[in-house]
Amino acid sequence: MAESRTSADGGMETSYGFREVAHGEKQGLVNEVFHKVAKRYDIMNDVMSMGLHRAWKDAMIAALNPRKDPAYKVLDVAGGTGDIAFRIVEASNRLAHATVLDINGSMLAVGAERAAKKKLTDNLTFVEANAEELPFEPNSFDAYTIAFGIRNVPHIDVALKEAYRVLKRGGRLLVLEFSEVDLPLLDRVYDAWSFNAIPQFGKAITGDAEPYQYLVESIRKFPNQQDFATMIREAGFSRVNFTNYTGGIAALHSGWKL
Repeated sequence: MAESRTSADGGMETSYGFREVAHGEKQGLVNEVFHKVAKRYDIMNDVMSMGLHRAWKDAMIAALNPRKDPAYKVLDVAGGTGDIAFRIVEASNRLAHATVLDINGSMLAVGAERAAKKKLTDNLTFVEANAEELPFEPNSFDAYTIAFGIRNVPHIDVALKEAYRVLKRGGRLLVLEFSEVDLPLLDRVYDAWSFNAIPQFGKAITGDAEPYQYLVESIRKFPNQQDFATMIREAGFSRVNFTNYTGGIAALHSGWKL
C-alpha cells in the first residue's frame, strides 16, 4: 500500500509523501515545500514534534559532545536555518567551526540572518549544495550531522556514502530523524495528531496545508530504525546504533568512520 514504509532496499527516491513520482522529480517538489516554510521553520518543527524537537536536538548535541577546539570541523547537512550548527558552536565554547549545507537557498538565508544576530558568523560557513554531491574533499570533517532532513533526500544511500567520504578517519555521523513509534497507544495518538491536526495547524500558520501533509506522509514512508541502521552500515560505517526518543517518534542514529 502507498502508506507502507520503504526499506533498506530503497524507495524514498520516488516517494513524495504517499505519492509516487518519476525519478528526478522529487527534489524539485521538496525544494518548493521548504521555500514555502523557510521563514516559519521553527514553528513547523514545534507543530511536527509537539515542541519536543528542542529536547531531541539538545540530546543530539550532548551525544556529539563537540571538542572545544578551533580545529574541530562539523558539516551540518540540511541545516539551513542553523538550528543544529548554532548548538554545536555554543557547546564548543564558540571554538568549533560548522559548515551549514542546504540545497535550499531560502533556508540558508534565514540561517545566515540568524547567525549574524547571534554574532556567530565567524564560526559558520553557509553552502548551497546537494547532500548527494558534497563539494568537499575527502576526509575534511570531524563530524557530520543532519536533523530531520535525511528523509527529504531522494537518494539516501548516495547521501550516506558522501557523508562517509567527507568524514575524517575516526569521524562520526549523527542522524536525527522522525521514526517508527514502538508503543501501540502512542502510535495511535501520534497518527491522529499527525494526519488530522498537523496539516490544519500548518494551514492556519502558513495558509497552506500541503507542505505539512507532505512532511507527515514522508515520516511514514521513511525506513524504520532497523532498516535505516542497515543503510548506514551499508554505506561503510562501523559501530552503528540508534537511540529512540519519546517512544520512537524520533530516533538518533550514530555511526563511525573507522
